[in-house]
Amino acid sequence: MLIRDRVAEAFHEALDLADDVDVTVLTYREHPNWTSLGHMVLVAALEEKFDAMLESDDILEMSSFDKAVEIMGKYDGDA
Repeated sequence: MLIRDRVAEAFHEALDLADDVDVTVLTYREHPNWTSLGHMVLVAALEEKFDAMLESDDILEMSSFDKAVEIMGKYDGDA
C-alpha cells in the first residue's frame, strides 16, 4: 500500500472523518476534528500504522496532509 493511502487511512480513522472527506486538502485547525487533541490522536494512529515513534519536530511540523505524507516517508519501512 502506498504511503499516501496509509496516511489517508490514519486521517480518516483518527479524525473520525466521513468516507467522502477529501483528506488531501486538510490542514491543521482548518477542520473541526483536527484540533490539538485530534492531532495527538492522529499522531498515535500514524505511529501505529507505520510501527514508528515520531520525533517531536515531526509532530510539530505536521500541519497538512501533504506534510504528513512527507514526514511519514521517513518512517516507512517499505520504502
